[in-house]
Amino acid sequence: MKARPFLAVVLAAVLSLLALGIGAWWLVLARSPLQLQHQALAMPLAARFVPRQAPLSLYLLSDGEQLEGYARAVAPGRRRRQAGEAIAQLRDGAFAVAGLDYRTELAGWLAPETGLALLANTGDGPPTGWLLSLRSRDADGARRFLQRFWQTRSLAGTDLQVSSYRGMGLISGRGALVGREAVPLATALINDNLVLIASGRGVLEQALDVSQIDELNQASSRMLKASLAQLGHGAALLTARPEALERWFGLPAPVAALGWQQLVAAIRPDGPGLSLEARLSLAQPWPTPSVQGSAQAFDQPSGQPLEQPLGQPSSQPFDRPSDPISTQVVGSDSAGQTLLESYRGDADSLALLVDPAHWPAELQPLLQASLGQVGSPMPSLVAAAANGPLLWAEGPMGWQLGTEALQPDPAELEPALAAQGLVAAPLDWRGRPVQVWTRLEAGKAAGHRVPSSQRDGQLQATLVGVRSVVAAGVSPGPTWWAQSLAGLVPQQEQRPGGRQRLAQLEALATPTARLRWAWSAAPAQELLRQWRPWQLLSTLAGQPLGGAIEGLAVAVQSDEAELVVKAQLRFG
Repeated sequence: MKARPFLAVVLAAVLSLLALGIGAWWLVLARSPLQLQHQALAMPLAARFVPRQAPLSLYLLSDGEQLEGYARAVAPGRRRRQAGEAIAQLRDGAFAVAGLDYRTELAGWLAPETGLALLANTGDGPPTGWLLSLRSRDADGARRFLQRFWQTRSLAGTDLQVSSYRGMGLISGRGALVGREAVPLATALINDNLVLIASGRGVLEQALDVSQIDELNQASSRMLKASLAQLGHGAALLTARPEALERWFGLPAPVAALGWQQLVAAIRPDGPGLSLEARLSLAQPWPTPSVQGSAQAFDQPSGQPLEQPLGQPSSQPFDRPSDPISTQVVGSDSAGQTLLESYRGDADSLALLVDPAHWPAELQPLLQASLGQVGSPMPSLVAAAANGPLLWAEGPMGWQLGTEALQPDPAELEPALAAQGLVAAPLDWRGRPVQVWTRLEAGKAAGHRVPSSQRDGQLQATLVGVRSVVAAGVSPGPTWWAQSLAGLVPQQEQRPGGRQRLAQLEALATPTARLRWAWSAAPAQELLRQWRPWQLLSTLAGQPLGGAIEGLAVAVQSDEAELVVKAQLRFG
């Protein structure tokens, strides 16, 4: 009988220790920077003060310490210090642009939510102002910050004005936020836990106005709420309107011409990289041209330049997405997967495009320009004529294309190829029939012993493209097009390869996307170096940020109401 109380005490002690262990483990896990990968999106507190028509708003839903800790946690052991310092410099540089010192002024009280909004202008000029929001862990931290903020500027000779608007205390004056030039500033403390800093009293009063009218602020927007529910997770939230993406993000004009209303994007850390998911709401359903309309691109005189038929919109009317073309696009998913699985090359750039010949006319010039950068007219011509999926690859052996069996018929391409001076001819290569296209050019470099007067009259046949159909049992398999005969070798010999780019596309988990594109380190770095936001981030960090990039992958899906863009950026 005496053993029972003793066992009860032991059991209670064990359970208490177990509970303490589980609680400590949960606390450590909850505070771990790695939780940023699974952070659920929530409506930012500052969204109540941002107008729905704001061209751009960006909310960072974590604090600077979490981001720095995450970078150290996922980086390789030898590069952890370098990764943490890079994020810290980027964070400090971003706040320094606003004249704020993160380490001395913000680190002690800043909570996980920082927002920046650019406010709309009624004309075509730049935004009328900006609004910076800083969330505080406690009321004392926010109050002390505002006191030091204005005390410093008052000692510098700034005249301060204290007023009240809608029951809120406002402090306004002039301060040097950017460089040394004094600019109008205004601040307000909301509920002791949100600091608003605006580019002038009028901008701050506008923010307080929209906070009182649900129809005007972002926090009450049904569209934004629905997007947050669909996106699910993220450590940063971005909203943008067309004018902002065109001006500051370099959105191509053809994409802007599709007619969309708003973009909502979530960015989250994903292992040693970043994942982005963006949803663009369309003002009109995604148009899909008819098959007859797309075929007209090759009904042209033989002497007409290449740019005319490929860049012109189709004259045929657009059909609704419920028409047979949409069924064809959906049905080509398996064919596209077959192309991906049968690819054997080692590409630095690999893309799968679903039925590009029937993409909206607004996107055709952009597609043709992307494929035409290789200096050959064949990729853009094949893309404009092929029905079904198209695989595009570019690597050490030049460009390669993969299409469905016998797609497109070379006879359809003949008029446009002839207009470019290309001549088709059959060739027996390694016991297999292939078709080659050559261009006759003056051989100025042919024969060093031939006099220059005679050398100019010689002609050389330059190989521009080749075509081969790979047999798949008793039926023809995919049709492969390449820049040279060497580009067909991996496909003809079924060499293993191409797994890195294929793995990037599979990681996007978008089998029904209309476009999937993956780049290796070098082309990904080059793409980002030309992108305006990346240039801005490098400037804020005070150093180039592209050296650690290992790859980039993008996918675009569409339906009647919106476009969904997913991207993954990988770091070493």
